[in-house]
Amino acid sequence: MPLVAVTDYGFDILDIEKKILEPLGCRFIAEKTGKDIPQLMSLVKEADYVITQFAPVNAQVIGAMEKCRLIVRYGIGVDNVDLAAAASRQIPVSNVPDYCTNEVADHALAMILELTRRISQNAARVRAGSWSLAVPLEQMRALKDMTVGIVAFGRIGREVALRLKPFKCRILVTDPRVSAAKIRKDGFTPASLDELLSQSDLVSLHCPSTEETRQMINARSLATMKHGALLVNVSRGTLVNTDDLVAALRKGAIAAAAMDVTDPEPIPPDHPLLGMDNVLVNPHCASGSPAAGLKLRTDVADTVAAVVRGGKPPNVVNGVRV
Repeated sequence: MPLVAVTDYGFDILDIEKKILEPLGCRFIAEKTGKDIPQLMSLVKEADYVITQFAPVNAQVIGAMEKCRLIVRYGIGVDNVDLAAAASRQIPVSNVPDYCTNEVADHALAMILELTRRISQNAARVRAGSWSLAVPLEQMRALKDMTVGIVAFGRIGREVALRLKPFKCRILVTDPRVSAAKIRKDGFTPASLDELLSQSDLVSLHCPSTEETRQMINARSLATMKHGALLVNVSRGTLVNTDDLVAALRKGAIAAAAMDVTDPEPIPPDHPLLGMDNVLVNPHCASGSPAAGLKLRTDVADTVAAVVRGGKPPNVVNGVRV
């Protein structure tokens, strides 16, 4: 009987996964919040298939896998999995790249509107008994008068740009993997990263966390941005050097930021970002909706099922040929 090890999961029970895989003869072992490396090593040792969400599936954990034929991540990003270590063992790693595109794009747009219109701050001022603006008038902005920079033009970045079109803002896009012709065809302006940072009134991040992109928003890039620019991150917290962002916010170089993701994550309750009125932090929930959750879990189980049946897994991201 194939053994499926689930390192961690953010829902109540594994009923959807078991409904798909148990009829194929699979049995399950699972941890709710796997973080301890020795515990994870023990969990995956005899597993034929490993499903993971946020647990650190690093080289040590992968090295403990004696039978694993596939690692599947609940989600799009795979930065919690050591892809090179898995590839060296010829273990394919798959993700679910298209389960929450609309949810995350909507969330990014909501954060953009929050930063430009300061809706929650003004609501809090009224709730406190004052019928007046909570921020100086110059912080109430209209998107039509702004340049918005979209960093990465994958599924989500493109959807955010398309949602912004009706607001009539100028939209710059940077993505080394997408041709300028494709960006122009969708009605946007291609730009280098430095051009985008220096010209945008608001920058929205939509790239994965890789060696090339980690801490791409740092003291240098923040200094390149327009004074008083806004920053939105619904991608990965590690794209931003948090200390550098705090310093830029304190100086007013960055006027405000909205983040669904942080580094570290979860963010400590005494972190300076949480004490700033011009910072909005959400608990990595942009992907959330009942439909997205169902698709995510179904696609993960179906990916395992494909291999159990003797087929090939979809969406292999670490270059292992299967």
